[in-house]
Amino acid sequence: MTFHRILLKLSGESLMGEQRYGIDEHRLAEYAEQIKVVHDMGVQIGIVIGGGNIFRGLTGAGKGFDRVKGDQMGMCATVINSLALSSALGAIGVPSRVLTAIRMEPIGEFYTKWRAIEALERGEVVIMSGGTGNPYFTTDTGSSLRGIEIEADVMLKGTRVDGVYTADPEKDPTATKFTDITFDEIYARNLRVMDLTATTMCKENNLPIYVFNMDIYGNLARVMAGEQIGTLVHK
Repeated sequence: MTFHRILLKLSGESLMGEQRYGIDEHRLAEYAEQIKVVHDMGVQIGIVIGGGNIFRGLTGAGKGFDRVKGDQMGMCATVINSLALSSALGAIGVPSRVLTAIRMEPIGEFYTKWRAIEALERGEVVIMSGGTGNPYFTTDTGSSLRGIEIEADVMLKGTRVDGVYTADPEKDPTATKFTDITFDEIYARNLRVMDLTATTMCKENNLPIYVFNMDIYGNLARVMAGEQIGTLVHK
């Protein structure tokens, strides 16, 4: 696999590290260091990060929050995580830019496809926050949308699981991992790689997804080097 431009989807919950809430500075620094290695290879990197370590709109709605306001709180959580990652990248000399789906200058510039691509081509890591800017859409869908818009070669979905399995490996010890799988097989087996909207967007726009464990240090570089450590989802 050779990728010139990637969309890296990071889990907000993974940023908690060993904590129960918020941002673990050690995990944040590890993420930044892994991104720096790939950036130094000359790869253009767009990033979308979730906000589940701070607030998850759907969970909030189940506890009495208005769904729209809950999702807007979740969008703000992604901005906090994006600023943290941008700060960590800056501390190790990696130029980055935070773009937001909702206007909130001077926290971040308002997202447009062209602004993002111009920054990527200047060698900046572009962190696209605020989801899609709309309620009822997950950051998975936001990452699919941004990956398609910036014309990424692949979406790298960094999770705490090392690929796509026949069942949830955390619940079923007999689950086996796929090296690669088609979008149609994902639907037929009712597997949860991302939410259905996000998966369908990737399929219809021919954006492959590579699922891997980002929490193991060095794995991002291994993916870029072509090591088969995760699962490729493709048409």
